[in-house]
Amino acid sequence: MTDMLPESWQDALGDELLKPYFPQLTEFVEEERARGPVYPPRDEVFAALDATPYDQVKVLILGQDPYHGEGQGHGLCFSVRPGVKTPPSLRNIYKEMHDELGHPIPDNGYLMPWAQQGVLLLNAVLTVRSGEANSHKGKGWETFTDAVIRAVNARPDPAVFVLWGNYAKKKLPLIDTERHAVVQGAHPSPLSARLFFGSKPFTQINGAVAAQGHQPIDWRIPHLGA
Repeated sequence: MTDMLPESWQDALGDELLKPYFPQLTEFVEEERARGPVYPPRDEVFAALDATPYDQVKVLILGQDPYHGEGQGHGLCFSVRPGVKTPPSLRNIYKEMHDELGHPIPDNGYLMPWAQQGVLLLNAVLTVRSGEANSHKGKGWETFTDAVIRAVNARPDPAVFVLWGNYAKKKLPLIDTERHAVVQGAHPSPLSARLFFGSKPFTQINGAVAAQGHQPIDWRIPHLGA
């Protein structure tokens, strides 16, 4: 996996790949792939970093681990490929977007348009065994993605960190809240959606992005058709 780290992140994260935990993590993931399906595919493990270069991060949204259904996880948190049914958490994100901003609810769950505008869609764990949520938890990915959060935190250019749910909120100590903005709220999963609805995260995020001198995010996702 070390050869797949996108070039724009090499200076910020390259040293992580040399630490003892990372070869052990790589070996674990490869052993898992030898046993059965692991998502996302090998070439999409770092898709979030690839889609949003280090110097272009305006917003970091933190998820937990990839979707574990066939064809779902493709390396961007909350996102699925075109043609894959929109998962419940993302449906709730779309509902809040519609209620808050009036944008139409898309016919797809492909969030690449957000990533291309500087929204880093980062999961805390970057791989998962098919059909088993959290199956790669505690194997080293959290150490690596904490380093991603620290790297964004260390940049002179401020960003907006979006922490939905208690798991994400535990990362708050990694963020210099004097320099960066933090938007916190309930997780959009069906279990806590009633607390997520009405929290107006998109307005909060774009207000902070604009205050930092950046172009606000256009949250609309294009319809892809049948």
